[in-house]
Amino acid sequence: MPFIFIIFIVIPIVEITLLINVGQLIGAWYTIGLVLLSAFVGVNMLRHQGLATLGRAQQKMQQGEMPQQEMIEGLVLAVGGALLITPGFVTDIIGFCCLIPLTRIGFIKIASSRFKHKMSAGVSGFAGHASQGSAGMQANYSSEYSKRGAEQGEVFEGEFSKEQNSEHRIIDNAADNSVGADKSKH
Repeated sequence: MPFIFIIFIVIPIVEITLLINVGQLIGAWYTIGLVLLSAFVGVNMLRHQGLATLGRAQQKMQQGEMPQQEMIEGLVLAVGGALLITPGFVTDIIGFCCLIPLTRIGFIKIASSRFKHKMSAGVSGFAGHASQGSAGMQANYSSEYSKRGAEQGEVFEGEFSKEQNSEHRIIDNAADNSVGADKSKH
């Protein structure tokens, strides 16, 4: 909840305050020009870095390797590009950090270590309960279903095929070999 609060409430307030202060300091038109210039430079950097990352990914795939690092970098580049298009100075700074290779790799290392830590803590606790519960449930369900079906006469064996003759009619051939079922019900 606090992370979402920061993204949708705090950052826009900080951006508006900063835009107003910079506008008062250097003028409204210069501020607008600065925001547009940062978006233009950011889009060009995004294109250059994106093509470089795509080239490395293609090279790894040609070598038969999975381009995991490049895929993650592509995601960070996309986030950086979105932040650069968003008007504001704070989002531009974060967006440029996503586009610069050194800081981008730092973001990826921090995010992956946090993700691995949360996944190892969450999955280990969940996996033990899930595997234990699902195996027992599956065994009970399948054996109970088989026993109940055989007792009630609902287990059938059969073959079914559709053939099409020269007159384009469909002929259904069903061989019904009922096991434990009352044939008078058919």
